[in-house]
Amino acid sequence: MITVRSLLFNIYFFGWTIFVLLVFWLLLPLPRRYMQRAVRLWGLGVQHGLKWIVGTGCEVRGRENLPPGPVILASKHQSAWDTAFFHVLCDDPSYILKKELTFVPFWGAYAQKCGAIVVDRTAGASALKKMVRLTAKALAAGQQMIIFPEGTRTPPGERHPYFPGIAALYSNTKAPVVPVALNSGVFWGRRSFIKRPGTIVVQILPPLPAGLDRRTFMAQLEERIETATAALIEEARSIEEARA
Repeated sequence: MITVRSLLFNIYFFGWTIFVLLVFWLLLPLPRRYMQRAVRLWGLGVQHGLKWIVGTGCEVRGRENLPPGPVILASKHQSAWDTAFFHVLCDDPSYILKKELTFVPFWGAYAQKCGAIVVDRTAGASALKKMVRLTAKALAAGQQMIIFPEGTRTPPGERHPYFPGIAALYSNTKAPVVPVALNSGVFWGRRSFIKRPGTIVVQILPPLPAGLDRRTFMAQLEERIETATAALIEEARSIEEARA
């Protein structure tokens, strides 16, 4: 049954995504807010399709830890699901993403139209300075910035080194940095055909305190995200075992 539902959802997901990629082209000449609303609609479609077809819902914990207005959300990244989620969670989100993703047909143009900040990792210090400058500008406009500190999707139970760019944003923009843990990879794995029923949990953790030095900030950020993520993964797998 899981295989059949996964097949149906994958057909739905790619069909829905291709449809919106074609239709959203008409929005490129319009102000950014229209593309933001359209991408939010896509994200809602992904979430509802996953719930109806596979039986995978979403629970957000710790909403009270998300300050209103401009903020930097530093999130664990396990699944393609994550890229849709924050457009539903936030009022005016923009992602900080690697340059390679802008080469994806249609999607790259839409991401930049939504205000995504593109980072060329080969450009060294100049890329870091540009990221900080553009992020500060977006925050001043009231946006919520989404960054995946590991820079890539990480399977449940694994971790990659955290890139120092998040520390530069913390120290130079003075915006609240909010860690986010999740267990999406348990249900929608990286490049996985199978989508598992259950509840994806996203946990918004308290913002990091202001004034930390770089090393302390990075250590606390990673410890909070990884500890909470491990607990969410264990919780999801315990529920799966109980149902089996």
